[in-house]
Amino acid sequence: MILKDKNIILGVTGGIAAYKALELTRLLNKKGANVYPVMTKSAAEFIAPLSFQTLSGNPVFTELFDASRDASIRHIDIAEKADIIIIAPATANVIGKAANGIADDLLTTIIMASKCPKLFAPAMNVNMYENPIVQKNISRLKRVGYSFAGPCEGELACGYEGKGRLAPIEDIIDAAEECLSPKDMKGQKVLVTAGPTREAIDPVRFISNPSSGKMGYAIARAAKRRGAEVVLVSGHSYLKQPTGITFVDVITADEMADAAMRHYPQSTVVIMAAAVSDYKPKTSYRKKVKKEETKLTVELERTQDILQEMGNKKRGQFLVGFALETDDVIANARKKLEAKRLDLIVANNPKGFDKDVNQVTIIDKSGGVIELPQLQKDEIAERVLDIVVKGIEG
Repeated sequence: MILKDKNIILGVTGGIAAYKALELTRLLNKKGANVYPVMTKSAAEFIAPLSFQTLSGNPVFTELFDASRDASIRHIDIAEKADIIIIAPATANVIGKAANGIADDLLTTIIMASKCPKLFAPAMNVNMYENPIVQKNISRLKRVGYSFAGPCEGELACGYEGKGRLAPIEDIIDAAEECLSPKDMKGQKVLVTAGPTREAIDPVRFISNPSSGKMGYAIARAAKRRGAEVVLVSGHSYLKQPTGITFVDVITADEMADAAMRHYPQSTVVIMAAAVSDYKPKTSYRKKVKKEETKLTVELERTQDILQEMGNKKRGQFLVGFALETDDVIANARKKLEAKRLDLIVANNPKGFDKDVNQVTIIDKSGGVIELPQLQKDEIAERVLDIVVKGIEG
């Protein structure tokens, strides 16, 4: 949603990681962006421009002066239509040129001529990255408002180990979305819970649910993009840990309660998207229960109601809950909202478990009801936060 219809200049420079920019192009296109690749001469030694043209659906620009094209001043024309410039991979060379105002090719001229946000994704040898001159250049660019994604640590193409790998493509896209997001949650401390909890029957069996954590993770990423300081308390999930967020890994409902209540007092916005087990075995066996028994009876007891405790201890926090309902969705969600002193509740259904899409209804404490169509969870997260921001401001 954030990148839809945005004009993105993708600057590709001469490094082995240039091939990864092809996947970046594909995924940006998938999000509805218009990608205009600009390649340096060195980049064209690694990847044929035709590959980027095919994936982007747009011509690839490589030359500052090209008599075979139109007579417009190309770097000004391209720079003016850009919503963001992403340089991936960004070599030490292009970082140094940008930091020192050098514009001696098409890409660096566009960077100098544009007022839109710029995002660099460095990729280079670890010794080069750690060179004090490169670090000084990066610091200079950050001071004037340029953004950076990565690099990451790991095995490098040159055979070295260390910091210098191109950031994961998903992280670069997240960073681009952050550059283009409103910072209407700046100064807010947001606590988000996500994923399922697991309650052990014995060392190898447990009670849980199919929650993937996708909704909570989407909300945490969106809040971070919008300028908030975010803490994500997550049950077991196979999702990648979001970058730039304080992450707390838990297993049981008791562990989630302890972590959430520890961060609750200093939070200004709390969004409880986790699927917390309502019950746990009264007795958890220390050893695996053998299957020789014809029957196994497991006595259950209630887990701590984290949301209720938060409602009881509420001291100005904007509190959002989720309600998973199979019948009387609106009525049951309203009861939960009132009983737990919530400001907002998001009612959904089990069909959204472990899916990238869901259909939810948002109810506020004044009785307002917003029924959303089926949407990607990333978009649902943005819609929820739009309402949260209005609630905080109102």
